[in-house]
Amino acid sequence: MTAALTLQDVACTFISKDQPGQRYTAVREVNLTVAAGEFVSVVGPTGCGKSTLLNVGAGLLLPSTGSVTVFGQPLVGINQRAGYMFQADSLMPWRTALANVSAGLQFHGVAEREAAGQADDWLRRVGLGGFGDRYPHQMSGGMRKRVSLAQTLVLDPDIILMDEPFSALDIQTRQLMENELLEIWQAKKKAVLFITHDLDEAIAMSDRVVVMSAGPGSRPIGDFPIDIERPRDVAEIKTSPRFLQLHRAIWEVLREEVLKGYQQQLKAA
Repeated sequence: MTAALTLQDVACTFISKDQPGQRYTAVREVNLTVAAGEFVSVVGPTGCGKSTLLNVGAGLLLPSTGSVTVFGQPLVGINQRAGYMFQADSLMPWRTALANVSAGLQFHGVAEREAAGQADDWLRRVGLGGFGDRYPHQMSGGMRKRVSLAQTLVLDPDIILMDEPFSALDIQTRQLMENELLEIWQAKKKAVLFITHDLDEAIAMSDRVVVMSAGPGSRPIGDFPIDIERPRDVAEIKTSPRFLQLHRAIWEVLREEVLKGYQQQLKAA
């Protein structure tokens, strides 16, 4: 089966903001594949280039070396088969929830009434039926995340790119959102590339967890299949013996890189 998204020998080099004229390599030697219908999480210390990889997969950033393919075809420009859910709210404050969700469809030429109907359906799917007339400032953080999720999924992308989408939420709301995402994913089986700092979240959600080394020059140093039966409840499985075994195995690889990243932050400060 052709992979949904493949990064092969990818490296990204940038000009340093702190040292003009100097260059640094954020990520290197990245070989990463996400199969169609597969949920893959990437974890690693702060500054290891996780979001950089997501931007490469979205076509927002051209790698310095290496290649990106989408369902076997070279990626040129923006990845038209991907939806991107950002860490920060991407809602337009002057639009209602319904208008925010329907905006992408209208930009793609869908008639206003049809777009509104599809948007209303997705708001119901994420638990916001009846809240379509709310503006972002009238919604809680969890509600805004639900709107952002509907905004991403309404376009029915084949690949879903998610950059720490639930990191700002309280633990209860976060677990609700994680379970809702898993229910939707289980029904639609899209390819997901999920960026998170939270190892518990990565294991609970994913089919595979990829570990990145500390930066600069980060690269994948571990790829762990998550052989926990689905469907899953993210709270309940965290006490299961297999979850704890996987957590210990992955943390053994990740721990040293987190400590390296922390020391680098202290030096930079």
